[in-house]
Amino acid sequence: MNLGAFGELARTRRATRSFRPDPVPEETLRELLECARWAPSGYNLQPTHFIVMNDPARKEALYRACLGQKQIREAPVTVLFAGDRDVASNHFEDILKLDREGQAIDAAYETLLRKVVPLAFGRGPLGLLALAKRLYVTIAHPFTPLPDVPAINMDRWLTRQAMLAAMSFMLAAHAAGLATVPMEGFDPWRVREVAGLPRRMLVTLVVPVGYAAPGTRSKTRLPLERLVHRNGW
Repeated sequence: MNLGAFGELARTRRATRSFRPDPVPEETLRELLECARWAPSGYNLQPTHFIVMNDPARKEALYRACLGQKQIREAPVTVLFAGDRDVASNHFEDILKLDREGQAIDAAYETLLRKVVPLAFGRGPLGLLALAKRLYVTIAHPFTPLPDVPAINMDRWLTRQAMLAAMSFMLAAHAAGLATVPMEGFDPWRVREVAGLPRRMLVTLVVPVGYAAPGTRSKTRLPLERLVHRNGW
């Protein structure tokens, strides 16, 4: 695919709120999730999980948790994008092993990751280490540049990671002739309960996927010149 083809894909993808009931082929859905799996993530920790909801009873409960929005009922499948707050302890060693075996990192970079990841994600017993990090950032920030620390703002970090995966998923769906709609209007605690997720999981986005019903409208955007700022505001 050349840039022109991708540009057309990006320009024509849009949120669709009306779906046909036609099922999404399982193999197609798997390919979309594969695309989402390959999205980038901080430290390659891959904290985003994809919860596929297509059971009628679960979808009805999800419909209520999503404030009665009809696209949950209409779309044959809804994918929940959820981030794992304990990803550093759950994935880190497995990912280092995969990266070593795949020659994706060298020994020096592994050593660096083993220092940086615990520092960035460690919260300590009862969250006391995270509290100490928050205090340090508050005191030091006026005097030196500091990164956004996941241990302090984990939900914000997880949301960024999930959005990268969700955008890959939605573009892939559009390329496959399917429609999606990214939904922020939902009760995250009730959605987590409907899906049976552990408390450590943060539901960041709900994405119905299926075939668009007739009459889907085009989309508009502000001119590029209004949004691009070079070398500052």
